[in-house]
Amino acid sequence: MAILLSELYGKEIITNEGKRIGMVEDAILDFEKGAVANLLLIKAENLTRSENTAMMLAKNSVKYERVKNIAETIIVRSK
Repeated sequence: MAILLSELYGKEIITNEGKRIGMVEDAILDFEKGAVANLLLIKAENLTRSENTAMMLAKNSVKYERVKNIAETIIVRSK
């Protein structure tokens, strides 16, 4: 089942253990694979303006491969 990228924005991300991670503010796309790579908890423009982009990306993103279910919320596997 396909989902529009716009449907992800604003959804809350929760682990399968019930821990709230944050809200989807933006996404990073892998154009070679034609898929979402990461869900961002901050706007991408804030990420690119930081001095340490790699650290900010690790702290404020969830790899899309962790997603188990998308409904009213996004459920992801715990790390």
